[in-house]
Amino acid sequence: MSVFEILMLICFGAAWPFSIIKSLKTETNEGKSIIFLFVIFSGYVFGITHKILHSFDFVIFLYAINLLMVGTDLVIYFYKKRELIKE
Repeated sequence: MSVFEILMLICFGAAWPFSIIKSLKTETNEGKSIIFLFVIFSGYVFGITHKILHSFDFVIFLYAINLLMVGTDLVIYFYKKRELIKE
């Protein structure tokens, strides 16, 4: 377990709620990069995998919370994309 890893995950985790709120408030996906969201989502999956295979500790929960928030932002992105196609 590294204090710096924990601080990184807390900082990233603090930013995602703002992104989710912005996604919910806006009517389009303008300004959102689906590639960026998938890269970040994948990074958290790899971080969780590393924790499971090599150094399991409570930090895995920070990864999981961040993964859940990025996943939420992805769901909102695709929901809005589907809604825009319907119009």
